[in-house]
Amino acid sequence: MNTNAPAEDKRNAVEYLNFGAKTSKRVSWESWEFAVEAPHLVRVTNASYGFEKADHSYLVGVEDRDGVLVPAECECPADKYNEEYDCKHKVALATVGGPVVLEASVNCPTPSGNPERSNASTLSDKLRADGGATTEGVGGESKPLDAAEHDECDCAGLSDGFPCWPCVRDGKRELPNR
Repeated sequence: MNTNAPAEDKRNAVEYLNFGAKTSKRVSWESWEFAVEAPHLVRVTNASYGFEKADHSYLVGVEDRDGVLVPAECECPADKYNEEYDCKHKVALATVGGPVVLEASVNCPTPSGNPERSNASTLSDKLRADGGATTEGVGGESKPLDAAEHDECDCAGLSDGFPCWPCVRDGKRELPNR
């Protein structure tokens, strides 16, 4: 039969943070998004800012303190310049994200690289993402990424010999002067 551990052994991340009532209210009122970016790093985004939320997104480091995962440091100005209190991003990670996100940040696999290319010596070998062919010597003119490749154009279906837009854009035909 399992017995419950004493209450003093069951500390959580929030108990390691120092914050006031104002920070607590802001964390509960605002909308939060979490993304594990690397081992022990979580991107905390204040989604309450809508389309400007990217300007309110910061990396928060996670560390293990006495067996409890705790948000340790944040790159936001509030955490950098105020050593007395913890920022709302760390409090949000501990309360809203909770143990699930904190645990995911610690269990995030460390990128190990491709063992087949681990002893690459040239820069092009190191930068080749998928082991595919380089574009040197392929020749020809490259097309824009959004250009559609058509075997046939739509000019034949238009009235009065009017050209289709892809032919005008690519310089194959000109618009008539009328």
